[in-house]
Amino acid sequence: MEQPMAKVRFERDGEVGIVTLADPPLNLIGPELVDDLEKRIEEAESTPLRALLLRAEGENFSAGANVGAMFQNRSAQEAHALLTRIAGLLRRFEQLPFPTLAAVQGLCLAGGLEMVLACDLAWAADSAQFGLVEAVIGAIPFGGGAQRVAERAGPARAREIVMGGGMYDAASFERWNILNRVVPAAELAAASLRYAQRLAAGPTQAHAATKRVLREYLDHGTQAADRLIPAVAAPLFETEDMQSGIASLLKDGPGKARFSGR
Repeated sequence: MEQPMAKVRFERDGEVGIVTLADPPLNLIGPELVDDLEKRIEEAESTPLRALLLRAEGENFSAGANVGAMFQNRSAQEAHALLTRIAGLLRRFEQLPFPTLAAVQGLCLAGGLEMVLACDLAWAADSAQFGLVEAVIGAIPFGGGAQRVAERAGPARAREIVMGGGMYDAASFERWNILNRVVPAAELAAASLRYAQRLAAGPTQAHAATKRVLREYLDHGTQAADRLIPAVAAPLFETEDMQSGIASLLKDGPGKARFSGR
């Protein structure tokens, strides 16, 4: 029996992992895509990567959930199990120990946007459109979208985006710090891959420590993050990357070090 095509793919480009939503034209999030996403996250967790790029095939990143397949006629108990699973998957993506970058084109709505918000960095085509539109079905963002928009843009903006259920252009999301960069649509694929490769060539263990410190700050505040720094930064002194970085700076000046991730 022929196996169905995966709705999410994983591949490597050197030390960059690439996770691709592969069910165009809308890359709707249904049960099969969720299953495939879980498999791809497992691959990313078990592969020696130094950065990861999240992208999508077709004209749209994702128009959100396949509402009928995911949410129709579910009991509260069934919904609780589903939403717990979805939140867990996105947390695992968020906690990957290397930089993650999302590259967005076209529509990026609801659960699609929540995938993007689980990444460390987000780039978008200048023509991309965004929204947390769950209010149109009488719901809220199920995968942490409200709180992660609030982390980036503040709670007042999160209330507007979620309660209003509207659509926003990439320029607005960049201005509100939800996106890191907006680029011409024709340049998005190549530019985002180049940047992911740049991240992968950096001091991987230092980047992992940065992620831990920022997460501690977001969860518990500045003082808690200050207390964590000695625990995560002291081991860097014995890494090849920091030792070679110091040697390179003293010998050749800044910006010449080559890092191995060790």
